[in-house]
Amino acid sequence: MTLSITLLLIIITCIVSYMGFNDTSFFNRYSHQPYMENRFKEYYRLLTSGFLHADYIHLGMNMYVFWNFGTYIESEFIINFGLVIGEVLYLFLYLSAIVIADIPTFFKYKDYSAYSAIGASGAVSAILFAFIILKPWAILTFMFAINLPAILLGVLYLAYEQWAGRNNNDNIGHDAHIMGAFYGMLFIFITRPSALTDFFDIFLHQSPYWR
Repeated sequence: MTLSITLLLIIITCIVSYMGFNDTSFFNRYSHQPYMENRFKEYYRLLTSGFLHADYIHLGMNMYVFWNFGTYIESEFIINFGLVIGEVLYLFLYLSAIVIADIPTFFKYKDYSAYSAIGASGAVSAILFAFIILKPWAILTFMFAINLPAILLGVLYLAYEQWAGRNNNDNIGHDAHIMGAFYGMLFIFITRPSALTDFFDIFLHQSPYWR
C-alpha cells in the first residue's frame, strides 16, 4: 500500500512535533525566529517551523483540517496532472505555503529577538482555500455544529483573521493564515488557469441560493 502525500506529511509532522514537545533545544532550533533568520541566515527555519506545534491540541486541529481537505486537493492534482507531476505539485504547494506564510512575520519581526512562531496553519490555510476555489458551494461544518457554504466560511475566516491580527494579542499567526489563504488560491489559478473561470461559473450557476 502506497502512502498518500497527505498522510506522509501528517506522519512526519506528528513525529517532528513530538520531538519538539520533548526537547526544548530542538524546538528552539527549528522554530520560526525572524531575528535568527535575518541575522544568521538561518532561513531553513521558515520551512522547519511548519512541522512543529505548541501542543497536542494545536497539532491535532491542524492535522485534522489538513487531512479533510488535503486528501481532496491531492486527488485533484493527480487527476489533472497525472500521478507523478500531480503529487510533486501538491507537495510543492504545501511546503512552499509554509515558507510563504512566514514571510510577513519575517519582515515584521526581523529585528525583534523575542518573536518566535511554529505550526502548519499557513500551509493548511493554503490547502483549505485551494479547496474553496474548486468547491465554493460545498457545505462545511464549522465548530462541529454550524453548516456553511465553503465560500461563505472562507470570507468569514479572512474577515476574522484580518480583525484579530489588528486587535488581538493572542500569539496566533493571523498574518500567516491570511498569506497562506491567498497563496493557496493563487497557486490553483497559476497551475490551472481555467480554475478562475470555472470558479465564477460554479459560483454563479451552481448556487443553491439563487438558482
